[in-house]
Amino acid sequence: MIEKRIVPAIRPTTRRIFVTFQKEGLHRYPAASEDPRLADVAFLANEHRHMFHFRVMIDVEHDDRDIEFLQFKRHCESLYQEGNGTLQLNHKSCEMMAEDLAQELVKKYPHRRMTIEVSEDGENGAVIDFEPRMEPVYG
Repeated sequence: MIEKRIVPAIRPTTRRIFVTFQKEGLHRYPAASEDPRLADVAFLANEHRHMFHFRVMIDVEHDDRDIEFLQFKRHCESLYQEGNGTLQLNHKSCEMMAEDLAQELVKKYPHRRMTIEVSEDGENGAVIDFEPRMEPVYG
């Protein structure tokens, strides 16, 4: 009689790559000087500098460079190039920056889930997960 054994096995359920990059920028939080609940951080209403740290994760379909790391990183960075970049940091929150970046990335990489993390000086920030979806376009 053959003995049946169950052996551990593992299979990938999600494949994602990630890239990181940094962008120097200035921003401010105008409401900080007006909202009494923000009195202890009212200084944030003034323009101040940060080194914004980005970490972008995106789904890939196979394990052999479906999206090549360096090309993906360069594309992300190119969106912020001085003079010809599509995206600007302006006075946006980390959440706004993540959403802006996702809106641009989905144009080149549609139908892929993404997670984008943006932090101020690598210290405090936001993490947003994005799910692909199809939306009707009229006109």
